[in-house]
This record gives sequence, C-alpha cells and structure tokens, in this order.
Amino acid sequence: MAEMLAKNETPDVLFWVGCMGSFDERAQKITKAVVKILHQAGITFAVLGTEESCTGDPAKRAGNEFLFQMMAMNNISILNGYNVRKIVTACPHCFNTLKNEYPELGGNYEVVHHTELIQDLLDKGKIKVSGGDFTGNKITFHDPCYLGRGNDIYEAPRELIQKLDVELMEMKRSRSKGLCCGAGGGQMFKEPEKGTKDINIERTEEALGLNPKIIATGCPFCMTMMTDGIKNKNKEDEVKVLDVAELIANAMEL
Repeated sequence: MAEMLAKNETPDVLFWVGCMGSFDERAQKITKAVVKILHQAGITFAVLGTEESCTGDPAKRAGNEFLFQMMAMNNISILNGYNVRKIVTACPHCFNTLKNEYPELGGNYEVVHHTELIQDLLDKGKIKVSGGDFTGNKITFHDPCYLGRGNDIYEAPRELIQKLDVELMEMKRSRSKGLCCGAGGGQMFKEPEKGTKDINIERTEEALGLNPKIIATGCPFCMTMMTDGIKNKNKEDEVKVLDVAELIANAMEL
C-alpha cells in the first residue's frame, strides 16, 4: 500500500494476508493461490506488508478484550490512513473480525472472503476453470465456523468446488450443523482439555467416512487441524487437504 500511495495509485482491493497466511508454511500456499487468481483476473491489489498485524481475534476469543482493542485500533488507524474501502481475506477469523467487530471501533470496510470474491470473478467471466486433475474426484467440504454459522456463507465455496466436474459429498454435520475442527476461540494456540478424543480427529473420521480424495477447506486454521487429523490416521498419501483457492488456482485456464 505504501508503494502504491507513493505512485498515487489506488488498488481495487486490499488483500489482508493474516498471521497464518504470512507465517505458516502450509498456509502460505493458500496466500499464493489467492494471488495467482487475482493476477489472472486482472484485479489490482495491495498488501500492508510489515504494517499488517494480527486482527486481534485470538486475543478477543481468549478473553483479553483490552489487547484486542489495542490491536484493532492500531490496524484501523493504518487502514483509514490509506483510505481502504474493500478488503479480501482467505481467513474467516480475520474476515469475521474485520467485518463485524471493527465497525464499532471506527473501521468500516467492505470485507469479502476469498471464496466470495473468486465466485464473483467466475460469474463475471474474469477467470475460467476446468476440472483438469480434479475431474471425477470425490470432494467433501468442511465448513469453517466463522464462515458458515458465523456469517451464513455456505454456497460460495460449494459452487466453486462444483465448477471442477467433481463429486461433492456432504458430511452428516455440514452447513449450519457443521462440526468445528477445534481451532477457533483461541484453541489453536493451546493443548486441548482432557477428553476421550480430540475434536479434529472426530471431524476427520467423519470426512474419511465418505472416502474422499480431497477434503476442501476455506480457512487456514481448519487446514492445520484437518491435515493433522489425516496424519493421525496415516492417510496423507491417499487423501489431500486443500483450500478452495488452491483447487481453483490449479484448475484455472491460463
């Protein structure tokens, strides 16, 4: 953003990368997939780079409202300084926080999840996809909590998957009855409480019950939990966990 401002240019959209998309080696591949799609569609975008910091979601979910507000106010000051209007992010946690919790602190933006933006680009013909390597594959989609129940976005990711000439299968607990992977609410950063089974294993077993080739996600936190679940079951050679953006980026007609 700083470089574009220096050239007196305004991007179509600000890409909010998020902590996972910036620092987690696996989630960086999701970031690159989103960038590939934006480039292909001719969308001008910018990132905050080192000026971007955590939205404060984990702090808020863990109960530290004071820390959340400090982080949020700092981000809002930077975003408003650049006169940002539209933000796209591949993380439902960032999406939910920027969209629903920043306005009361003075941060009012049009915030879209990457699946919504990609669906819009496909509908407008700015990108085209074919099944390619995925044709005929069985795919199941795991609904991220902050995308589905939190913001009622169920159709966009599914419509994108169905454009790939695949068999989309629904888990028993899906859409508004979807089961959390266990990473939300600050749980990503701590060991689980004592119990009989980790929740991500429960969710992975439900997905594997459909015998899919691919478990699709729309959240880097879910990506980690489902991937760990697949490794726990020693199925990483048979079943892939891929973000919807990765599916589309791989199937794009260049």
